[in-house]
Amino acid sequence: MKAVVYRGPNEVAVENVPDPKIERPTDAIVKITSTNICGSDLHMYEGRTDFEQGRIFGHENLGVVMEVGPAVERVKPGDWVALPFNISCGHCKNCERGLTAYCLRANEPGVAGGAFGFADMGPWQGGQAEALRVPWADFMCLKLPDDAEDKQADYVMCADIFPTGWHATELAGMKPGDSVVIYGAGPVGLMAAHSAMIKGACNVMVVDCHSDRLKLAESIGAITIDYSKEDPVQRVMDLTQGVGADVGCECVGYQCHDHHHHRQERPNLTMNNLIGSVKFTGGIGVVGVFVPQDPNGPDELEKEGKLALDWGQLWFKGQRVATGQCNVKAYNRQLRDLIHAGRAKPSFIVSHQLKLDQAPDAYKHFDSRDHGWTKVILHPGA
Repeated sequence: MKAVVYRGPNEVAVENVPDPKIERPTDAIVKITSTNICGSDLHMYEGRTDFEQGRIFGHENLGVVMEVGPAVERVKPGDWVALPFNISCGHCKNCERGLTAYCLRANEPGVAGGAFGFADMGPWQGGQAEALRVPWADFMCLKLPDDAEDKQADYVMCADIFPTGWHATELAGMKPGDSVVIYGAGPVGLMAAHSAMIKGACNVMVVDCHSDRLKLAESIGAITIDYSKEDPVQRVMDLTQGVGADVGCECVGYQCHDHHHHRQERPNLTMNNLIGSVKFTGGIGVVGVFVPQDPNGPDELEKEGKLALDWGQLWFKGQRVATGQCNVKAYNRQLRDLIHAGRAKPSFIVSHQLKLDQAPDAYKHFDSRDHGWTKVILHPGA
């Protein structure tokens, strides 16, 4: 089969690789019809992680079940399914508590959490390919309704970014009627804004500097703040009568840039802006990726996975911070149903739908944040 394979910093190739096979009785093989390029793929693409050359990328996957192992009961060949990016067994201590991002069986002993095609997240191949082996298929597969094929650009978002955006608002403790500030208008930030709107926020403020992304935020009714033109913390204060937002979401991660200093990376910038933007006793949800070490990072602290945080201000304001990867299965059924009912339409962020062969070019454009490249779906077999 054809697959998108990592070949070193800033280089992927579409190559022929062995077809996946049923290896355990609980496996399924899914024919992939839609698979997204995710912002978190770019950390690996740029060579900032220890993703092995020759491995397949892709953790936002949707397709049709082709084959199931003898122990699979619920899922059948022909079913349309969306697959959580987290790989989870369903019956370890964490999975039983719903913490499927921290499955104790999907990675090496002592490390909680696995994912398709991701650095340090276990041995699993990704789905930017014509087919994918899905372990623990009965637990993992989210069955989709009969409009799956027509609405796959929406449903594929249930694999990662829509639940992750929703998770950001949950970690922040958002309630209906809250004012919400979101740093980052990439796909996850836009999904956090979409989620906040669905959940009844009184206003949603989105901070970024890319006009194409801010325009998408405006299209769903968010107030946009271009941090290259104004101080975002001051603007949030002005919009909230000097109080600050009720809750805030970090949807940028460790590679955030300081627009005023020649686009230098400043890993602590968004966190400290959030501490300034969120009210006393407010909550901050952090879903942007931060890593335990980043040897190639430009910031001395960041190389060791550390930030210079405004801890005194955070403590003084009595704020709560919650972090971590999204437990996709905690949300994906409800989000699927919101899409099916027409209440959610996450595909508004999609700018490009391309063939698998076009992946190397798409990675270049997406990584460069080229204007208009907001979200890419690849269609294997198209």
